[in-house]
This record gives sequence, C-alpha cells and structure tokens, in this order.
Amino acid sequence: MNISSQKQSVFICLVCVVFLSFGANSATLKIATLSPEGTAWMKMLRQAAANIEADTGGEVKLKIYPGGVMGDDKAVLRKMRIGQLQGAALTSGGVMQPYPDIVLYNLPLTFRNRGEIEYVRQKMDAKLMQGLREKKFVGFGIAEVGFAYPMTQEAVSSVSDFKNLKVWAPDNDPGAMRAYSTFDLTPIPLPISDVLTGLQTGLINAIGSPPVATIALQWHTQVTHLLDLPLLYVYGSFVLSEKAFGKLSPDQQKVVSKELSVAVQAVDLAAKKDNESAGQALKSQGLVWLKPNESEEAEWYRLAEAANAKLIDQGYVSRGIFNEMMSHLADYRVGTSAD
Repeated sequence: MNISSQKQSVFICLVCVVFLSFGANSATLKIATLSPEGTAWMKMLRQAAANIEADTGGEVKLKIYPGGVMGDDKAVLRKMRIGQLQGAALTSGGVMQPYPDIVLYNLPLTFRNRGEIEYVRQKMDAKLMQGLREKKFVGFGIAEVGFAYPMTQEAVSSVSDFKNLKVWAPDNDPGAMRAYSTFDLTPIPLPISDVLTGLQTGLINAIGSPPVATIALQWHTQVTHLLDLPLLYVYGSFVLSEKAFGKLSPDQQKVVSKELSVAVQAVDLAAKKDNESAGQALKSQGLVWLKPNESEEAEWYRLAEAANAKLIDQGYVSRGIFNEMMSHLADYRVGTSAD
C-alpha cells in the first residue's frame, strides 16, 4: 500500500470513529398517549421533550403520538414490548398488565376524601414506581385524573337503584369491570370515544367519571345527577421500557428522569386544581348533586369492603402492599379524628 492509500484509509477510519461516537448515544423515543392536543398531559410532554432535546444537545428526542392514534393501552403495551414504541402515558388499568399492584389506589371506595389519598400517596408512590421497575418498566410518578363519581340521567342514590341502570365501563379496563361487579352491576363496556353517543342514544344512562373528564368530553350535557360518592380514584403514569431507558447514557438518563418526573408532577397538580373548578362548574350548570342517606352510604361501603377483601384473596393486588396502604390510611384517620 502506498503512502497516499494509507492516508486515505486513516482518514476513512477517523470519519467512522467520529460518526460512531456521535451517534452512539443518540435516540428518538417514540411516545404514545390517549390524551389529545391541548390537554395538560400534552402540554407538559411537549415541554419535557423540548427540555430533553436542549439539555442533551439534540441527542435525545421525543416523538409523541397523541389522541390514541397508537391504539388503546393494551395495543400500546404490545408495541412497547416489540420496540415499536419506547414509552407511553398509561392509565392504571393499562399499567396493570405488567404490574398488577399499580391499581392499588383504584380499589372501589377505599378513600373517602382527598386528604386520605394524598397522605397515602406520599407514603407509597415511590414503592409502586419501584415495583414497576422490577417488571422492566421505568415509571416517573403518578398523575391523578381524579375521583370518579357516579353520574346518571335520573335521581338514584342506593345500590339497588343502580342495578336498574345501564352503567358504562371503560373498554379494556379490568379494574373498572371488577369495581362495578363489587356492587352486583353488569356494566356495558365501551371505548371512551363512544360514551357520548351511548348516552345520547340510550345505550347507557349512567357513567362513573371525574368532573374534569366529564366536562372535557361533553358528557355533562347528557347527565342530570351526580352522586357525591368517590367511587374510584382514577390515575395514570408515564413509563418507558427499561430496555430503551438503559440504552441512554447515565447523563442522558438523569436529564430524561428529571424532565419526565417534573412533567408528571405538573400534570398531577393541574388535575387537582382542574377537578375542583370542574366540580363547581357542574353545579353552576345545573347538575344536581345527591348525597346518599346514612343507610345507603353504609351499604355502599359495606359492599366495597367485602369485595376488596375478596379481591385481595384472589391476588388482584398483593396482600402485603394492600395491608401497608390500609395501615397508612388508619394512621391518617386516627390523626384527623384526634384533631
């Protein structure tokens, strides 16, 4: 080989080294969410994506697919497993597939007010994220949607009255189906996109939903009464596959973790504020708030407690983590009653 050929070979090798070193830790993380543009989730994810790209010098980018274009939670998880997607904002019911204990807070009528859930979450959110990591998913916190209240097209307040209604449950949400079976109800599963039409046509005449979602999706135009009973605590989380996260450099992981955690916290805080104002808006627009009488309320909670005990026996969530949650809840109730 002559000198000219040697120089050419060295130059080519140097170009290869530079190219490989530049691209070694670059990544585009494809993210799916059911949330449409304009929602708190999308606003915070867009901001996180911009910050991540800036703080990693353009090496890590987020490509976001909003509005359910990648399918429901089940479809999204399948795409994450095969590497078509690297992350998603999922409901607790969706995350339940790889990690059943994530629905711990979703057990029916476990919490009676906001103070209880906030106290328990301070104690246990981190443990749930650790459990998720053990199932090969990296979680960045929990973001609430809010307490789901029963909303109907007629005035009903007892369990027996609800048995005569056509109650909606989210399609592909085993948690909601189990929750309604708690009260011997057989719900009608529909995707969220079909709920408004279902209410308009009479296919369903009762829903369980947080106030903010009811207004955002225009369901409040088709219901007349709300039962003041926090039936379910609805929430979600943002997750990346451990495989995709592990391909990032340690510095990139720090940036991604920081920005996505901040985004989830912001969504969580926004939901709390939005639900408070949404509840007031429902009242001002004429929705009648009902309160079950003492015996009716006792019946709701008695059935929920018995059903939750049965679910734990069946392994719906781990007994140990359930007992820990109930211990924290008991501590909170003792403390507030003493005050």
